[in-house]
Amino acid sequence: YTQLHAEVCRFANVLKNNGIQKGDVVTFYLPMIPELAIGILACSRIGAIHAVVFGGFSADALANRINNSESVMVVSCDGTFRGAKAVPQKANADAALQNCPTIKKHLVVERVGADKVTVDWNADVDVWYHEEYAKVNADCPAEELDAEDPLFILYTSGSTGTPKGVMHTTGGYLVYTSYTHKMIFDYHDGDIYWCTADIGWVT
Repeated sequence: YTQLHAEVCRFANVLKNNGIQKGDVVTFYLPMIPELAIGILACSRIGAIHAVVFGGFSADALANRINNSESVMVVSCDGTFRGAKAVPQKANADAALQNCPTIKKHLVVERVGADKVTVDWNADVDVWYHEEYAKVNADCPAEELDAEDPLFILYTSGSTGTPKGVMHTTGGYLVYTSYTHKMIFDYHDGDIYWCTADIGWVT
C-alpha cells in the first residue's frame, strides 16, 4: 500500500503538471493495466473526475463519451495485447480526438513498446506518461472534498439508447460500495476478494 500510495501521488502530480485541476474530467481509455487503477485514484486524490471508457470500445464510442462529459484530458496507451499479439490502441484514441475540441492533453502510457507498434505523434497534445513521471515526486497532499463532490462518471452501455453518463459522488459512492460489499459478500477482515471485471464496468 505504501508503494501504491507513492505511485498515486506521482500520477496525481503528472496530472497537475499537465493542467488538471479539481472538477476537471479525465477520460481513461486503457486496458486492465496498473496505470488505470493508479490513474483513477490519482484523480480522486486531487478532486478531478475520472471517466473510464472500456478499452475495447470504438473511436466513435470514445468520442461520444469525451464530448458528453466535456473531458479535458484522455489517457490511453501505445497498444495492448490480444493474447501474444500487440494491437494499436492510441490510433483509436487519435481518431476519436479529431472530433473532441475540449481535449487539451493526451497522456500516453507505453504498454507494448515501439518495437511492437508504431504511433503517430501530435506534439501539441500528446505526452508520454513515463517522461512526465520522471519529472515529479511522490509528494501530493490530498485535496479536501465535500461528500457531494463528483467522484466519477461512468456511462451506461447504450444497448437500449444513447449512453447516459451516471455521476457518482465522493461520499455516497464510497460509503455505499463499502457497505454493500461487506453485506453481500460477507466480507471479514483478512478475507481476500478478487474481481476480474474490467474497470470500465461498474462492477
